[in-house]
Amino acid sequence: MKTLQDYIDKLNALNFKEMYENDFFLTWEKTDDELEAVWTVADALRFMRENNISTKVFESGLGISLFRDNSTRTRFSFASACNLLGLEVQDLDEGKSQVAHGETVRETANMISFMADVIGIRDDMYIGKGNAYMHEVVDAVTQGHKDGILEQKPTLVNLQCDIDHPTQCMADMLHIIHEFGGVENLKGKKLAMTWAYSPSYGKPLSVPQGVIGLMTRMGMDVVLAHPEGYEVMPEVEEVAKANAEKSGGSFTRTNNMAEAFKDADIVYPKSWAPFAAMEKRTNLYGEGDTDGIKALEKELLAQNANHKDWCCTEELMKTTKDGKALYLHCLPADINDVSCVDGEVEASVFDRYRDPLYKEASYKPYVIAAMIFLAKFADPADILKKLEERKTPRIFE
Repeated sequence: MKTLQDYIDKLNALNFKEMYENDFFLTWEKTDDELEAVWTVADALRFMRENNISTKVFESGLGISLFRDNSTRTRFSFASACNLLGLEVQDLDEGKSQVAHGETVRETANMISFMADVIGIRDDMYIGKGNAYMHEVVDAVTQGHKDGILEQKPTLVNLQCDIDHPTQCMADMLHIIHEFGGVENLKGKKLAMTWAYSPSYGKPLSVPQGVIGLMTRMGMDVVLAHPEGYEVMPEVEEVAKANAEKSGGSFTRTNNMAEAFKDADIVYPKSWAPFAAMEKRTNLYGEGDTDGIKALEKELLAQNANHKDWCCTEELMKTTKDGKALYLHCLPADINDVSCVDGEVEASVFDRYRDPLYKEASYKPYVIAAMIFLAKFADPADILKKLEERKTPRIFE
C-alpha cells in the first residue's frame, strides 16, 4: 500500500526548483523532472483526499478563470483544483467587464489580481493569439508585482491555447502511467494520435499537438495520422521529432488510419481543423469578414464529409495490440447514432471504454492543483508533510 511518504520521497528525488513562482504554458518548456513532479503531487493530493486529509494550503485567495471557448470538464476541473487548495474561484466574464469598453490587458490583469494566486485561461480558437495573450497577461502581473501594485504574482495555468492543452495532456499521461503501471513501462509502446470525422468544423489543434508534444518524451512510438490537408503546426511536429530522438522513441506520420491503429497499445481518435484553415479563419475574424467565415465553414464541412470513414470502429479496434488498446478521448466525443449520425467513434466502442474515459478525465483537477501547488511553494514536499501532520480531516467524522 502506498503512503504519503512514498510520494514525498519521490518528490525529494526530483529537481523542479524552477517551477516555484513560475507559470505553466507548454509541456515541452518543462523538464522531465518538472513533469514528473506534477504527476507526483497530483497523485499525492488524490491520495490525501481519498484518505480524508485536508489539502487546504490557502486560508484565502482567488483563482481567476477566463474561458474564451466553451468548457465543461476543464472549467470544473479548474474550480475543483482551486477549491482543493483552499482558493475561491471567480470567473472573468469579458462581456460583463470593462474589457468590452476597451480596457487594456495590462489594466485588466492587474485589477483582477489584487488577491489572486492563480489565473487560468482558455484561449484556443485563433492561431497565433491564445498563447501570446497568456504571455501578455503574465508580463502585466509580473510588472504589477515588481512595481508593488500586487502583493503576489499570480501563477498562470494554460487551460488550453492555440498551441497546447497541457492540463488535458498531462491528465491523459497520468491515466496512461497508471494503466501501464508506471512511466518505466511506456518505452516502446505505440500510441496512435489520429484524426477522426466530426460533423462540426473548427475544432482546435491543441489536443493532437499537445499529445505528440508530450507522449514522445516517454520513449513511446507515437504515430500522427490524418487525411491529407489536416496537418498540425509544423513547429510542433519538430518538437515531437526532437523529443522522440532524445527519449529513444519514434515519431511518424501517416495518412492511413488503419496503419496507425495496427498493433497500437493506445489510440486517441479525435477531430481537429487543418492548421492552414485555422490560420485563414483567424485572419478572417481579424478582418471582420463575416461572409468569408461562412464560406470557409461551408468549405471545411464539405472537406470533412469526404472522410467519414475516419472513425474508431470495432473492426479497427480489433487490429490493435491484442485487440485491447487503451482508448483515449478528451471528451465530449462525437458518437455514431448517439450525438450525431456519423462521428469519431462507434457507440459500442465508446460504451466499452466509458469508465476508463471518465477515470481519464478525473485526473485533470489533481493535475491543475499540482501545477498551482508547485508554483506557490518553494518546498512542496515539506508542505505535504505538514498537511499530513496537521491531520485536519476534509470531512469531519
